[in-house]
Amino acid sequence: MDSQTVDASSQTEEGTRSTATLKRNALGVLGILFFVLSAQAPLTGIAGAVPIAVAVGNGPGVPAAYAVAGAVILLFSVGFVTMGRHVVNAGAFYTYIGKGLGRTTGSGSAAVALFAYCTVQAAIYGLYGATVSGLVEHYSGGHVAWWVWALVTMVVVQVLGAAGIELGAKVLAVFVLAEFSILLVFALVTLVKGGGPEGLAVTETFSPDAVMDGAPGVALMFAVASMFGFEATAIYGEEAREPHRTVPRATYLSVAVVTGFFVFVSWMLISAYGPSKATAAAGRALEGGDSTLFVFAPIADQFGGWVNDVLPILLATSLFAGILAFHNSANRYLFSLSREGLLPGRLRTLNRRRSPWAAGLVQTVIAVLLVVPFALAGKDPVLTLFSWFSGVGVLACMLLYFLTSISVIVFFRRERLDTRLWHTLIAPALGAAGIAGVIWVVLANFTTLIGGDPATATWLVLAVPAVLLLGAAAARLVRTR
Repeated sequence: MDSQTVDASSQTEEGTRSTATLKRNALGVLGILFFVLSAQAPLTGIAGAVPIAVAVGNGPGVPAAYAVAGAVILLFSVGFVTMGRHVVNAGAFYTYIGKGLGRTTGSGSAAVALFAYCTVQAAIYGLYGATVSGLVEHYSGGHVAWWVWALVTMVVVQVLGAAGIELGAKVLAVFVLAEFSILLVFALVTLVKGGGPEGLAVTETFSPDAVMDGAPGVALMFAVASMFGFEATAIYGEEAREPHRTVPRATYLSVAVVTGFFVFVSWMLISAYGPSKATAAAGRALEGGDSTLFVFAPIADQFGGWVNDVLPILLATSLFAGILAFHNSANRYLFSLSREGLLPGRLRTLNRRRSPWAAGLVQTVIAVLLVVPFALAGKDPVLTLFSWFSGVGVLACMLLYFLTSISVIVFFRRERLDTRLWHTLIAPALGAAGIAGVIWVVLANFTTLIGGDPATATWLVLAVPAVLLLGAAAARLVRTR
């Protein structure tokens, strides 16, 4: 029990609310960067999203879609970072939106943020369980259901989350560097060799005609989804060294690294096949039931058959890293809401490592409640759990981005703490416009995104504003009491 208690001065309701703080000076720029990159799961984004974007999106123009998505996120980041210089809180979205649009809207957005992080984590559990189950069956011949691996991993994640933020950062660093390295080396070797059978194909990939070919909106939708999680930089502000400098640097660095990585690697994949053949190759991979072949095959051709044994394992570790990153993000939201008095006080208790173990335990229980019904119903973990929850999680996060951009504009027009027009008005307004466009594209293609039927898509879409309204109403009720 000793490791699950805080000092006596923080045991009372008001005392804990004012003194419960996460561990200071625990993370630098690179530590935060690894959490962000883990949430974005680079190998998962490349192996999972790129084949679909190429097959049903704009074909060889997919790298340009990633560049456009990166530009939209970068514009959003300007206002996001500017707000972060004046507000440091593990609640991030909740706090930022509340500062500009009022505490009620902020509380509703906190519910949406928790909804987004928990559903995306549950989605990853589905793909992770299926991946690990397949690996174990391939190497041992024994079959263990996907949900068993998911439940076992929930215990491991809870332990790592409670062990402290530094240990989590070190674990994630190993996984992220491994998956980044093999994809980056493949891309660099392809570039040095001058590309594939049709060369580097710069014009066929980045020209306006290539960008607008096919269904560019679908490609943009998957590109934005692949970048989900960069905003976690602000969540770790309380645990960062010199947060007013560390968080902005980590935010801009993460957006630049992720955008450059996805653009470069997807470009080299297109080049490896040749622009005229890439779309058909991606389509064959999807029809064969394993979209990762579109990515793994050219890497294996480049480095040898051993890649086919290593990459599936790296995919599993990539997914694990994403699960741990979203666990840390969600439990810090629960901690922050408890500290504000909107959730039970027990959730803001810290262990000896100043880690929010109680909030982490609740987050783990939420994960169980989201995953187990799909197991009991015998649903396919990839076609339902992964597809449905990743789609609704992305939509929820886009709403948070939009509300944050509007809040930045309102806050600085009212408070005048920063009078730079680009940082407090122009960039946030452009970011809001770009994000509104992405939301429209996501809604227009939501059934495709989740791989489900229109009725399922409708219910999932309606869940996002419903969570926003319920969160706002619950917060008003609590404050009234």
